[in-house]
Amino acid sequence: MTSKVDLRSDTVTQPTEGMRAAMARAPLGDDVFGDDPSVNALQEKIAAMLGFEAALFVPTGTQSNLCAILAHCQRGDEYIVGQMQHCYRWEGGGAAVLGSVQPQPLNHQADGTLALADIESAVKPDDPHFARSRLLALENTLGGKLLPMAYIEQATDLARRQGLARHLDGARLFNAAVAQAAFLGTEARAEARRIAGCFDSVSVCFSKGLGAPVGSALCGSVEFIARARRIRKMAGGAMRQAGGLAAAASYALDHHIARLADDHALATRLADGLAGLDGLQVEAPQTNILFVDLVGSARDRSEALLRHLASEGIQATGLYRMRFVTHLDVDAAGVDRAIAAIRGFFKD
Repeated sequence: MTSKVDLRSDTVTQPTEGMRAAMARAPLGDDVFGDDPSVNALQEKIAAMLGFEAALFVPTGTQSNLCAILAHCQRGDEYIVGQMQHCYRWEGGGAAVLGSVQPQPLNHQADGTLALADIESAVKPDDPHFARSRLLALENTLGGKLLPMAYIEQATDLARRQGLARHLDGARLFNAAVAQAAFLGTEARAEARRIAGCFDSVSVCFSKGLGAPVGSALCGSVEFIARARRIRKMAGGAMRQAGGLAAAASYALDHHIARLADDHALATRLADGLAGLDGLQVEAPQTNILFVDLVGSARDRSEALLRHLASEGIQATGLYRMRFVTHLDVDAAGVDRAIAAIRGFFKD
């Protein structure tokens, strides 16, 4: 039977054999008591890698962002965020529902950034009529797009001057760092640290491109992480013998950062293979996420295309746009199968 090619997300990866071995031999403790050595080692590793004092291992990126927002903000405060950022649009409104923290969403520019003028004008006066502006949240990558480093520096400097804390949803931070390093001819870990250095807190996901089965880390100051730890407990995210999961994340940091470049190359290969198809508009990928839009007479055929792909063993999503995501469980042969299946659909 022909295997499936799963391009729905980079969250679908399976642990590699090396990762499974690391999980099996991980020393365990009770992380609620703070004595799981594998969790502690992971937290120290990711904090040091990104230049922070401390880190907190959490089950999901959603919980990591929630802990960050609620650790930065109090009830009645506000965070400024983009309309399409995950911590606003795709996380169930958690900050508002669970923390009474109001989001102030802004429209994105074409490159995924928030206009500096829009950020500045969104900051509320110190007046009882308004929620208190406390935090700027950015995301890198955003829909696979890399936020320019110069922009990150300008936006976070503006936030600092306005008295706002600065949080980065870096679920795919290492995808951004690998792409940035390739462009600059530098080293990915150094670029990840440089990006992170602009923020007071950073969330990093291990279960996307890095290929771990579960988990994210929230990085910040010792005091900030202490607040976040209390929120993690309230949100049900404190785990006991979590060292096996932490070991998978630690293995991913050691072995799976540089290889993200392979995923980026495969996304480009897929885009190139679909170029020129009548009825399909391809947005050139910057990292591992490819968006395509059905246009013209094909505009209403997205569901039919998804069904056709499924019949060919190709899995994709079309929640709001057609999206294909490459990852460590997709190879060049799988991408070529996807290209052939899509071209076959448009040929019929």
